[in-house]
Amino acid sequence: MGIPLYGYDWKIPYVKGTMARSLSPVQTVELALETGSEIEYDDYQQAPFFYYTENGQQHVVWFENLRSINAKLNLINQYNLAGASLWNIIRDFPQFYMLVNSLFDIAKII
Repeated sequence: MGIPLYGYDWKIPYVKGTMARSLSPVQTVELALETGSEIEYDDYQQAPFFYYTENGQQHVVWFENLRSINAKLNLINQYNLAGASLWNIIRDFPQFYMLVNSLFDIAKII
């Protein structure tokens, strides 16, 4: 299973042919703080998101955080998958590595 380590900042309404800006999870949280946006969580999509307006243009940002990554990792056991691949590992997301390290520490104990 692929696990993305990034988020997308979309201008809305979406215009066909336009591209979203790619952000690291750290950049998305910084953007939410800078714009005073409230980060929400979509239980169906298992992903965080927020809205903001810049120069009269509305945006929506969807990204990954520890809660959404954990939901994806749980699917590995639920569907007996062989494992996961990380996409765009060069993005800044130090909390992810803390989570993975804690999982490996638990595995060593068991």
